[in-house]
Amino acid sequence: MGQPGFFDLSRRYDGLDSKKDPLVTLAAVIPWEMFRPQLLVALTAQNLRTPPCARRGAQGRKPWDEVLIFKALVVQALYNLSDEQMEHQLRDRLSFMRFLGLGLEDPVPDATTLWLYREALARAGAVEALFAAFDGHLRAQGFLAMGGQIVDATIVAAPRQRNSRDENADIKDGRTPEEWDAHPAKKRQKDTDARWTKKHGRSHYGYKNHLSMDRRHKLVRRYTVTHAARHDSGELDAVLDRANACSKVWARLAKVPAGEAGWNGKTRATAPIARPRSKPALPSRATRAASIGVLHATTRSRRARSRATRPARACVPGWSTCSAIKRPACAASWCAPSSWCARR
Repeated sequence: MGQPGFFDLSRRYDGLDSKKDPLVTLAAVIPWEMFRPQLLVALTAQNLRTPPCARRGAQGRKPWDEVLIFKALVVQALYNLSDEQMEHQLRDRLSFMRFLGLGLEDPVPDATTLWLYREALARAGAVEALFAAFDGHLRAQGFLAMGGQIVDATIVAAPRQRNSRDENADIKDGRTPEEWDAHPAKKRQKDTDARWTKKHGRSHYGYKNHLSMDRRHKLVRRYTVTHAARHDSGELDAVLDRANACSKVWARLAKVPAGEAGWNGKTRATAPIARPRSKPALPSRATRAASIGVLHATTRSRRARSRATRPARACVPGWSTCSAIKRPACAASWCAPSSWCARR
């Protein structure tokens, strides 16, 4: 390990620039300060900011910069990361730190802070307006939605709930169990919005992110969040970007509603489905074990038939193996005694 220098970090950033880091372009084309007034209004309405007229002084811990948090939320949506993963990547990746304007010595917002700010913006109804302004500015700078769109969904895991069957039945019916109302502390620890689902034979509990990504610029244009049991085709209309210049949509067959592979309706975009090539399914462990067993049994049967049809070996006149010198090497099982055998 070499000795640290004064220009190590700048050289590392130069290496990222040579690989065409997309966050550098995003930071250059978007005037992020234009979002500050909207963010201040939304956060003040949710009591995460104090109006300037109500402040008594500059004492106390300073809150996180609202533009920094908004940039972190944009990167989180762009790379489809959970709150915990976003915190880890902010501590680990230099490209994320530079995009947010953080140095190695600066603190990093944790997962709870990201969740708190996102929930505050969602309750204030500012998320859609902010991302619409963000997308509109990208279009104005020439980053039009071209080349088609990719529609996909991702399951986001949530802490599993240990509920009884009666409690789960009440939650599915939209009711709150009576026992939870009597214990507010227990009720605060319960997640009533997440649901169970199965994917590739495995059970998952949590939520599902449905999104539409521009195929050319790899930017998320539309997204919705539902519980994990929601089928992907149910949110297809909500995530389709009607402003995309290309009519092609890349989606899996399971996401296309039945009987609507062409989407030739008035409320649907007329777009052919380009289904990705799926890899052939690998055989299960039991199937592979059975195949190996059949192979071994076939090999054993072939060997047995070969031994049964093999002609018996006999001594040939003049064979040196039947001489007195090499007599022990001549086995009785394959050297038949004869009148001309030297062993008689």
